[in-house]
Amino acid sequence: MTTPPQGQNPYGQGVQPHPGQPAQPGQPGVPQQPYPPYNQGAPVPPPAAPSGGRRVSKVVLRIGAVIVIGIIIAVVKWQLGKSDAETTAVGDCLHNKGTQSQPDLKNADCSSSDAEFEVIEKFDNTSSVSKCETVKGTEVSYYQTGGSHDVVLCLKTK
Repeated sequence: MTTPPQGQNPYGQGVQPHPGQPAQPGQPGVPQQPYPPYNQGAPVPPPAAPSGGRRVSKVVLRIGAVIVIGIIIAVVKWQLGKSDAETTAVGDCLHNKGTQSQPDLKNADCSSSDAEFEVIEKFDNTSSVSKCETVKGTEVSYYQTGGSHDVVLCLKTK
C-alpha cells in the first residue's frame, strides 16, 4: 500500500457518491472546503480614492472661487459706475456740483441746504426732455445719455 499525500483522506480514495446524489463536502472522496471568511456577508468598504482626485476637486473649487469673486467685483464696479441720475428715484433730492451749462447732479439729503432740486418724475430709456412738459410742477428738465441707459429727470427747485 502506498502512502497518500499529506492532507488527504486515505480511505476516501476512489469512492464515488451514490448515483443521482450530488457530491457534498464531507463525504468520502469529496475534498473539504475551507471555512468561509469570518466577515462573510459584511459590506466591503469602497476602495480609497486616489490622491489625484482631491487635487482635481481643489483646483475646481479654486477656479470656481476666482470666477465668483470676479463676478462680484464686476457688479460692484458697475453699481459704482452708475451716475446719480440713473440711481435716483422720484422724491429724491439733487445738488448740482457742475455748472448751468455742464451740470453734475449728485444725490443730496432733502433736509440739507445742499439740496437744490427734487425729482418729481423720472423717465428711463429716453433722452426726450419734452416728456417733462406734461409733468405738473416741472421747472427744470435734465437728461443724461450714455452709460448703461438714457435718463430724463423732471425737477423742481427746492
